[in-house]
Formats: sequence, C-alpha cells, structure tokens
Amino acid sequence: MNNIKVERLLVNYKTLEMFKRFKEYGNQELSMLEDLESNIIENDSESPFFGIYYGNALVARMSLYKVSAKYDQYFNPPQDYLELWKLEVLPDYQGRGYGSALVKFAKEFQLPIKTNPRINSQTFWEKMGFQKAKYNMERDLGENPLIWTPKGVAEQSVS
Repeated sequence: MNNIKVERLLVNYKTLEMFKRFKEYGNQELSMLEDLESNIIENDSESPFFGIYYGNALVARMSLYKVSAKYDQYFNPPQDYLELWKLEVLPDYQGRGYGSALVKFAKEFQLPIKTNPRINSQTFWEKMGFQKAKYNMERDLGENPLIWTPKGVAEQSVS
C-alpha cells in the first residue's frame, strides 16, 4: 500500500469527534481525547497527533512527542528523541499496513524513538525494528519501553 498518506491532525473539534470512535474500540489508556481536549487551539498546525484517513474517516492515529536531549536517559550519544504514544488502528482497518505506515513516518525524522507497547503488540514492534530497552528501575517505573535507533545511535548503558 504505497498510497497510504500520514498527515498531522488538526487540533479542533472535528478531530475530537473522530477520536471518540477510537475510545469506543480501544483501551482507556489509548484514548487521546483527554490530550486533545486539553490542547485545543483551533486548527493548531503543530499538534503532536498524526493519522491516516480512509476517505473522510480517521482510521489510524498516534501521538509523537519530541523529547529534549537534556532529558534523554535512553540513547548514546544523548540527543533529542521521539516518544511514540497511543498508536491505534480501528479494528476494521487492521492488517492493511496503516500501523506500519505510522511507524515508518516517525522513523523518517531520523531521531531515536521510544515507545511503551500495548499488551500483545510485541511482535508488531519487533517487525518494525524495535527492541526492548535494558530495564532501569528508576527510569522505567514498571514500564517496559521499546526503542528504535537510527544509524550511529546506540542504547545508553544501564548502571
């Protein structure tokens, strides 16, 4: 599916309405409604939300936040990186390459990426080239982050 187009979502009430479809299908923690409601500035072109439309329907979405190098505890050398959150594809559209297209889009920034996978999604992330970060009790606080690194970037050593 080479014609899949990822686009930055406008932060507006129309997008908020589209997100409600995901909340009905997805887990509570995957809902971006709360993020969106707290960030509504009509048609904010710098929103952290990206999605894929099928016709006029939003069928896949993710949040992509840039984290400053001064907070980097994952990558060597320390640098700005992306935190990919809440990747979700509506059930009727799964298996069509939409999730992969979102991840490939994030990789195009050529910054390291950290994510916290949903339960039962490990295989998907491994296919996309992500690997488990070495667990650090203080940093990870019970999460099991996965990371992807572009060429020339490695994982920080865990002390």
